[in-house]
Amino acid sequence: MIRTASMFVAARQVTPGAVSVVIMPSHRTWRQMRAAGLVLDALVVAAALAFGLLWAVTPSVGDLQRRVADRLAAHGSADLGELPVPDRIGQAVVATEDSRFFSDHGVDPRGVVRGVLGGLEGNEDGGATLDQQLAKLLYTPERADVGAKIEQVILGVKIDYRYAKRRILRAYLGTVYFGQGYYGVAAAARGYFDLAPGDLSWAQASLLAGVVQAPTAYDPLTHLDLAKQRQRDVLDRLVATGVLSGAQADVTFAAPLHLRVPLRDDPSTDRGAPNTTGRHIPAAGR
Repeated sequence: MIRTASMFVAARQVTPGAVSVVIMPSHRTWRQMRAAGLVLDALVVAAALAFGLLWAVTPSVGDLQRRVADRLAAHGSADLGELPVPDRIGQAVVATEDSRFFSDHGVDPRGVVRGVLGGLEGNEDGGATLDQQLAKLLYTPERADVGAKIEQVILGVKIDYRYAKRRILRAYLGTVYFGQGYYGVAAAARGYFDLAPGDLSWAQASLLAGVVQAPTAYDPLTHLDLAKQRQRDVLDRLVATGVLSGAQADVTFAAPLHLRVPLRDDPSTDRGAPNTTGRHIPAAGR
């Protein structure tokens, strides 16, 4: 038997002419492994206690639908009602914003880490699930601090636990901001294209889905070139998730958008966010 700093190496003869080597941890290594296990157990218990405390102090999500209605009423937007059929806009948003939406439980651990680090650095790093984004829209709309991000994680889990995924998606699509004063996809589809959400083409749905990330930067009425670049990203995600083929994405990208130019006195435009584009937008992509 040979003893090293971290283990015992024992040699024993199994059959005549054959020797097997058995490596056994030393007593010191066993103690280190046991200590690491105890630390891990303590961390798990602490995390469970912290989660339980945060669950208790964060608000209930039983009033989610009322908050949706209040947000829409505050901006003069119509309720989406049921998800549109076909739901191209929903598929585009899920593929782009949270491709694991229908299988996760309201939280993405890697996204949580990115979000908290982003909050500490003062920026809005991605990674939030649709459940967390909905929690931000309805429960912490004016906050971007680390505490708010942690609260959004807990609320996202609560929302996922209480509501069916399609109802969560409906609430998200019904309230998220699409720029130009349009809150919810019903207002955005009508405002940008004069269509109902279920009548949007893949070109129009993919363009709208891209606006969600940065409504001002990707506003198709003021920054059509950037909106088209973002649309390409959305189409790439639709291909990556198997919703569209590469050829279908290329055809969609080249398809006309038929953007509608809103007037300043258009009643479908939120007067709190007036249109400054006038009557003209670039012809390309329309």
